[in-house]
Amino acid sequence: MKTWQCDIAIIGAGPAGLAAALAAASSGKQVIILDDNPRPGGQIWRDGPQVTLPPLARRYREAVAAQPRIEQLSGVRLVARPTARSLLFETAESAGVVYWKKLILCCGARELSLPFPGWTLPGVTGAGGLQAQIKHGLRLDNERVVVAGSGPLLLAVADSVRRAGGEVVALVEQAPFDALARFTAGLWRWPDKFRQLFSLGFPRYRTRSQVIAAHGERALSGITVRRHGAEQRIDCTRLAIGYGLIPNLETALFFGCSTAHDAVAVNRWQNTSVTHIYAAGECTGFGGSELALAEGKIAGYAAAGNAAQAKTVFSERARWQQFANAVNRTFALGEHLKAAATPDALLCRCEDVRCGDVAQENDWRQAKLATRCGMGACQGRTCAASARWLYGWPLPQPRDPLSTARVETLCQLAQDAPPGD
Repeated sequence: MKTWQCDIAIIGAGPAGLAAALAAASSGKQVIILDDNPRPGGQIWRDGPQVTLPPLARRYREAVAAQPRIEQLSGVRLVARPTARSLLFETAESAGVVYWKKLILCCGARELSLPFPGWTLPGVTGAGGLQAQIKHGLRLDNERVVVAGSGPLLLAVADSVRRAGGEVVALVEQAPFDALARFTAGLWRWPDKFRQLFSLGFPRYRTRSQVIAAHGERALSGITVRRHGAEQRIDCTRLAIGYGLIPNLETALFFGCSTAHDAVAVNRWQNTSVTHIYAAGECTGFGGSELALAEGKIAGYAAAGNAAQAKTVFSERARWQQFANAVNRTFALGEHLKAAATPDALLCRCEDVRCGDVAQENDWRQAKLATRCGMGACQGRTCAASARWLYGWPLPQPRDPLSTARVETLCQLAQDAPPGD
């Protein structure tokens, strides 16, 4: 099993991770980036056959590739930590251990899925999931598509659907019109976002609306939308649905980092509650790529001991944090959304556990013991987040192994720690 030594290890190669790596390397540190995707960029800068990466994304990728102090390990998943400052990871073919002095978590976020009857039908996907498929070459010619949920991502997904040949028959947004109007009126403070918004358009936009059921025998044939108490059936062949992004917290909890407001808690240096661990990007709260880049720079400089350079990015971070706050206020989820999770709606699709099977449990551990909820292929990454939002359960504490792994990889945990750890 191969081992690596570095000054700073970074988990995640999205905008925050790339920015952190360049900042740390420019400060003279040896950096290793670990990422589960085959190419750097994360979800927002995901590459694919139908993707034209923005110039900024290309510049960051090229700069990281050209920096001799940065090594990238792609297609890896974190399994465990054999020692306090090491990472055991696995790829499709092998495994390895990285020993580090400082760690920066740039683990990103994932979509929040809220269950409702029929959401597991073929043809129903996450909004970001459909966008990822399109980037990898999926065509939607002659398909009728509904994009639903909440947040600015919906407009970007609708634009991707149109470019892939699909017809967006409705965009169903849970936020009320007046909140959206206030948000749009305030975009003059961020001109790039204002231009981006109006370049995407407003395709058949329905505000204060919610998908409450998906219909079909073997595949999706239509949905029911509720708006102001009235219900309407819409025929469609695809539904892309997502209720915003939630930070990926498992890795931070795994390393003992504190959380606040369902995100990794950091100070002004992007330092977590653990002295030698920093965090940046969406795992510290949703804010978009611009905020992620600023936070990544600060984390990289601070972890490298370059406080003076980190301070120069504070104003940039503050500007984009204001934008993030405006987005989060506008698209805050209403409690009424929980009504769509009927007792018969599937919560855990891996183990066929319904909402009614776990609604009376007190926490995630009890739900797993009683029903095997979250013990399938995704290991609860989807249903645990849904259950936490629906039932207010506390965050479960992850344990070794953090992800499924081969036996020979797990055997590494029995090895003695190297001297000087």
